[in-house]
Amino acid sequence: MINDYPDRHHPFLGCFNFRDIGGYRAEDGRTVRWGRYFRAGRQDRMTAEDLEKLSGLGINTQIDLRKPDEIADQGRGPLPAMGASYHNISVIPEGGVDQLAKLVGDTGISGKRYLGYLAFGPASWQQMFKIFAQASEHPILLNCTAGKDRTGVSTAFLLAVLGVDRAVIEADYLLTNRDVERQVDFIEANVGLPVGMSRADMMHAAGVPETAMRDFLDGLDERWGGPLGYLSSIGIDEATFEAVRTAFLE
Repeated sequence: MINDYPDRHHPFLGCFNFRDIGGYRAEDGRTVRWGRYFRAGRQDRMTAEDLEKLSGLGINTQIDLRKPDEIADQGRGPLPAMGASYHNISVIPEGGVDQLAKLVGDTGISGKRYLGYLAFGPASWQQMFKIFAQASEHPILLNCTAGKDRTGVSTAFLLAVLGVDRAVIEADYLLTNRDVERQVDFIEANVGLPVGMSRADMMHAAGVPETAMRDFLDGLDERWGGPLGYLSSIGIDEATFEAVRTAFLE
């Protein structure tokens, strides 16, 4: 369904799953602007060559979805030093991993687990959409550690507000799997696989399940009538939705 992966993927040597969401068609006939929103994993292992390319993207704002302990371990990455404003919006709070396990069980990465993120309250999504609605904050980079789960859910919410077809939202999420082998090659060569984890295990951990985004969106449909229904239920109003569309669509 998405045939322009090479156009939207930025194959940095030390950062993975870094993609542009530009070019997707909205239901009103407009198109998501290129170069306005990038989704990615951690950036602290970028090379000098990577940093030169990154600076050329002109990113103005970084939204970091990681927990404080992840940031303490990995660092914020290079963008704040390049002049980008920095917002830490922890989708999963400290202690949240254990809470998720109690809430949804040992599901691994799944739509059920993604729905569990919503149990931590609305503040993350409210803050995100406040930033999304301000064109002066663009271009935006939104990231977590792997750029696939917290980043995937947040990007799905944004694409839904922009009026991108659900099938495209699911397909965009699955593009993560296109960069897995390259990422595992990097980890093996530069860091080493975690103790007790085989290459096949790492490939599985770095990717995303075929059904996870579908199940997440199904859950939103069943309880709130869809992503916009959920976002509306937490107080994000139509004026904000329209401001986001104006900022991102052409």
